[in-house]
Amino acid sequence: MAASPGPAGGGGAGAAHGSGPSGFAFDSGLEIKTRSVEQTLLPLVSQITTLINHKDNTKKSDKTLQAIQRVGQAVNLAVGRFVKVGEAIANENWDLKEEINIACIEAKQAGETIAALTDVSSLNHPESDGQITIFTDKTGVIKAARLLLSSVTRVLLLADRVVIKQIIRSRNKVLATMERLEKVNSFQEFVQIFSQFGNEMVEFAHLTGDRQNDLKDEKKKAKMAAARSVLEKCTMMLLTASKTCLRHPNCESAHKNKEGVFDRMKVALDKVIEIVTECKPNGENDISSISIFTGIKEFKANIETLRENLYFQSKETLSVMLEALLERTEDFTDCAYTSHEHRERILELSAQARTELQQLISVWIQAQSRKTKSITEELELTILKISHSLNELKKELHSTAAQLAADLLKYHADHVVLKALKLTGVEGNLEGLAEYACKLSEQKERLVEIISAAETLTLHPSSKIAKENLDVFCEAWECQISDMSILLREINDVFEGRRGEKYGYLSLPKPMKNSANLRSLKADKPDSEEQAKIAKLGLKLGLLTSDANCEIEKWEDQENEVVLYGRNMSSMAYSLYLFTRGEGPLKTYQDLIHQLEVFAEEGLKLASSVQAFSKQLKDDDKLMLLLEINKFVPLCHQLQTIIKTPLQNQVFLKVDKCITKARSMMAVLVQLLSLCYKLLKKVR
Repeated sequence: MAASPGPAGGGGAGAAHGSGPSGFAFDSGLEIKTRSVEQTLLPLVSQITTLINHKDNTKKSDKTLQAIQRVGQAVNLAVGRFVKVGEAIANENWDLKEEINIACIEAKQAGETIAALTDVSSLNHPESDGQITIFTDKTGVIKAARLLLSSVTRVLLLADRVVIKQIIRSRNKVLATMERLEKVNSFQEFVQIFSQFGNEMVEFAHLTGDRQNDLKDEKKKAKMAAARSVLEKCTMMLLTASKTCLRHPNCESAHKNKEGVFDRMKVALDKVIEIVTECKPNGENDISSISIFTGIKEFKANIETLRENLYFQSKETLSVMLEALLERTEDFTDCAYTSHEHRERILELSAQARTELQQLISVWIQAQSRKTKSITEELELTILKISHSLNELKKELHSTAAQLAADLLKYHADHVVLKALKLTGVEGNLEGLAEYACKLSEQKERLVEIISAAETLTLHPSSKIAKENLDVFCEAWECQISDMSILLREINDVFEGRRGEKYGYLSLPKPMKNSANLRSLKADKPDSEEQAKIAKLGLKLGLLTSDANCEIEKWEDQENEVVLYGRNMSSMAYSLYLFTRGEGPLKTYQDLIHQLEVFAEEGLKLASSVQAFSKQLKDDDKLMLLLEINKFVPLCHQLQTIIKTPLQNQVFLKVDKCITKARSMMAVLVQLLSLCYKLLKKVR
């Protein structure tokens, strides 16, 4: 169950309701904000509406009476099953038990009342005279229906609080483990805690992903998606940043780099809880700042009410609204990167809006004193003029914002600064680092971690982990630039009225049209459930690559064959993870299949190397290692079989199967690497 309780006693557009010609209407007084609650209620609302809206003068044939009775009994049985589930939830959640039980009792009573009132099968028989039924007590049925829907809705929303509690508990577990990660001092301890952290992040991703898909409000869904994306990317950055810190414990920039990642993750975790609870961390209600576009829409709605009512609001209110609106445009006019033409046009339209409001107020005052046809027409003209000016202002602001975003994308398109940062780091060039860091400092909110990662590499130019860390941060920035480019295209499409292609941030890239392996496959776009499933699999795979890298770091001999094959597999698995996000080097389905083929082959090579190593072991140790190999080799062969098996018109099913099998291989690989390392130390 995933739903969201509204403010106590607060109704809204999302409240469950139904109405019919007989005057039945239902409003639970509770705002329904999730699809699951809405979909659960709809069948019940439909059945009750059928009962309420029957025609009183309908001929009471046996067939009609039996149909009415069947509906009433169906409602009562459904409520009975629902109550049992509600009571089970109550027994598992003592803090909500009393509230849920009260609502369940009310629902049960209302269901029984409806069943009794619809017990009309014998109504045509003489012994039924004087029986109270739906035909004789319509008001009683309506009252019972309202009580039933209200109590069922309360149970659903109370049950939803259990889901919210699960998310909060999961977040608290993640935070607690993050605190341990912040304080860790040994690499071995870090590997153990990070493995636990990875599992907790997967659980949190599942819970929040389900919640995101269930939300009805598109803005909240977008905010949740953004926060979850930050957490997913930061999980990878946290690994390399922490490893760099452990490798260079006295490096101030390494610590600064790690702290920056922790801070971003904590902010994102707070944002998720803020969305699901609708409360900010300090306890205040979430009141989102009104955008300029929303402000313009509300202002226009207010002036348009003057057509119907000249006394609906005061002149002062409109003046204050407009000034507050125009004050927000200063973000554009004061920006150093806004072009002179855009700045002048915004100022011109702002002044025009002020002038036209004064003209409107003047005509408005006249219209209140003398109601003539000419003054009414003049009022209409002034309303149209100021509405037109505000529309032009909205277009100009959009054009300015789009231009600023496009300029930023163009500046970062070839990633020259990032490449230069990497080069200066490897060369140990502190002066070059300062120069390029200065160029990036204007976007410091996003890039401060990149600069500190580059500084660490510059101070330790031969450090492999510091280089890997900078690569990970630069890759994350490149992904953000890519997301921003897609988002800009979508916004422009919507603003200009085009129904352009939706670019799925977490969807799979589209297959190549000319791929030989895909001639019989359609380039279907995945639905939201498929996207969510693939994204979850990808996240698990990504976290397993982190575990594998942690195991590889333990080996002193980094040129050992097991390490080399293991590192190659981990690198390929990370590319597969990026593919599930629509990012990274794999651009097409054909790229994915080729990568999986190499991945399976590399796995068999690793198994061969491990078998060769097992010959150096004693019987017990050898048996233990061979057991792991016997798990691993069949998975490699199974993946090869899936790759070769054609699945017509089911691209995403095949991707799902492949990623699932790759994930299983990585899980066994982590165990193999750990066991080989321990046995190698034992042999030596």
